[in-house]
Amino acid sequence: MRRLFDEELADLDASFTEMGMLVSETIGKSVVAFVNHDRETALEIINSDEQINQREVAIEKKTFEMIALYQPVTIDLREIVTVLKAVSELERMGDHARDVAEATIRVKGTKRSASIEETIATMGEQTRQMVKDILGVYVNDDAQGASVIAANNLSVGQLSHQVRLDVITNIEKDSELATSGTDYLIVAGHLKRIADYVTNIAEWIVYKRTGKIVDLNPGNSSSFV
Repeated sequence: MRRLFDEELADLDASFTEMGMLVSETIGKSVVAFVNHDRETALEIINSDEQINQREVAIEKKTFEMIALYQPVTIDLREIVTVLKAVSELERMGDHARDVAEATIRVKGTKRSASIEETIATMGEQTRQMVKDILGVYVNDDAQGASVIAANNLSVGQLSHQVRLDVITNIEKDSELATSGTDYLIVAGHLKRIADYVTNIAEWIVYKRTGKIVDLNPGNSSSFV
């Protein structure tokens, strides 16, 4: 029975990691599409969002089946609960990546700011890397590494704040940037939320490893609105 449980848990971890890589790739593509004004890629991202949703449903179903069949306790139960919680965070990240793609569709024909889009591109790359890195930490069951990655949320928040300041400054100088400026703020907000979700996964990894509920970035989510 123990061998079967370990094998199914390994399969569950593999499915979670595959979903996470898909989400990381989608985030990267959505931001690149936004700054490159690539509506075709944006439409592909929007249309493929269901793939991420389906993976979440399949993983959740598997966790419930394992709980019912094996009735795990202590650390085994924590491992399954961590997957169940973390997969929900990944699905939300996918939703935000889709929303970034939808912003790409909206900004067609509006006046743009290359400097703000450069900041958003940097923000997007940092966020994508955080998602990718947290998957490695999850696989290695590295509570300390989880804390390090969560700390990167501060940098993403600072970039989000910079976008906000630059949007205000640019609109004051040129009112024609008001429409695109609104979308810059929205996109920066989506990327900040993704980074917040990475922090949530990091906290669940610490729980998985130690059994303790921690707050790795207290107050950070609202520090750079």
